[in-house]
Amino acid sequence: MVYFFSKPCKILFMSSPSISRSQPSSLERGEFGERLRTERIAQGYSLADLAQRLDITKGYLSRLELGKAKPALEMIDRIAKVLNIDPGSFQVLAGYLPTDVKQILYRHPVEASEMLRETFGEYEVNRKSTEQGGNGQQPVVRTAELEHTVTNRKNLYEVVHGDCFDWLDHRAPGSVHAVVTDPPYGLKEYTPEEKQKLRRGRGGVWRIPPTLDGYTRNPLPRFTVLTTEDKTELQDFFVQWATKIFRVLVPGGHVFVATNPLVSHLVYIALEEMGFEKRGEIIRLVQTLRGGDRPKNAHKEFENVTVMPRSSWEPWGLFRKPCEGRVQDNLRKWKTGGLRRLSEEQPFSDVIKSSPTRGSERDIAPHPSLKPQAFMRQIVRAALPLGEGVVLDPFMGGGATIAAACAVGYHSIGIESDLEYYQMAAQAIPQLATLQN
Repeated sequence: MVYFFSKPCKILFMSSPSISRSQPSSLERGEFGERLRTERIAQGYSLADLAQRLDITKGYLSRLELGKAKPALEMIDRIAKVLNIDPGSFQVLAGYLPTDVKQILYRHPVEASEMLRETFGEYEVNRKSTEQGGNGQQPVVRTAELEHTVTNRKNLYEVVHGDCFDWLDHRAPGSVHAVVTDPPYGLKEYTPEEKQKLRRGRGGVWRIPPTLDGYTRNPLPRFTVLTTEDKTELQDFFVQWATKIFRVLVPGGHVFVATNPLVSHLVYIALEEMGFEKRGEIIRLVQTLRGGDRPKNAHKEFENVTVMPRSSWEPWGLFRKPCEGRVQDNLRKWKTGGLRRLSEEQPFSDVIKSSPTRGSERDIAPHPSLKPQAFMRQIVRAALPLGEGVVLDPFMGGGATIAAACAVGYHSIGIESDLEYYQMAAQAIPQLATLQN
């Protein structure tokens, strides 16, 4: 039997600003300057270097960073171009309204004002924690940290405890607009036997790394132990899965599937054989502890030898169900066919700098394959080009995809067959969704 579990966010409105200013305060100028300084340092520019690129004096740039001068719009555009960032946020921090925002306010003065006040007021989020026996209250937070809790977005997701194959068989055709998922690879690592070994911390397909310099490293599945038979079963599994996914996706719907350089070809072949178009790969640049080891039991004898390269990237296969006609026609009818841009000037990129999942996220959802929200929100946002539709994660795990969808305001469905991970995700999603990147 498949169980549906929906967990809306409960919001109490605390206060809302009623007066707007046409001129920025010294605090707002300081926020612009702090953001400018942060971006400059992050990209490796000294004051002198950036001033030279902008063709201004070092002293004027210093005054901007200290909040002692207000930049002109033309200067903001130049800064954004040099730093390769969206000028919109800089304009707002400097006290300007971007043109598109002005147009929205002019066209919808009442509705837009209400939404802004509701969205950027202070809310108190109440959540019951029956497992901990507490009152479940969390501290007051700014709505800027709760992008998914805008009015009328209280029921963005549902999570399902059940087998995704069964669920897909009963799902209506053409009712999902994108799939973002990290499947079980080798299938062995998430069998009951292997999960029991993982939770015991001993043996099996899971590589349990030793404690190093006082830090306990996360377990990793060892794909090098897969036999020819295991790989054949893996490919057969993905052929069946791709067939079911193809049926429920609308034309032009994209599939983002996390994989591994050792087995990605098996997954990609299966998806293409079932009719999906390969649209490329998303490269998550992340340093891991996979690979880079010397020969086992012969470290000293071959100290200058590495058996496999140290992994510094993670591939995500990108596939699309064929469109009906031209992309523009498909976008009009199905709201799919492309990927959402980062901004008017900047398209979505297939290389994303990332980092291992933060400890604070693993504390919330200690799933062995949990992906970081900073990365997941980028690919989930890109999956719906017009921001409309339903994102599906048929292998939900710790709930990272669903939390990311919630954070960017998308409707989503997550499916998980393991009861422990399902309960973990149900608890973790509201917390992960409110984390700041």
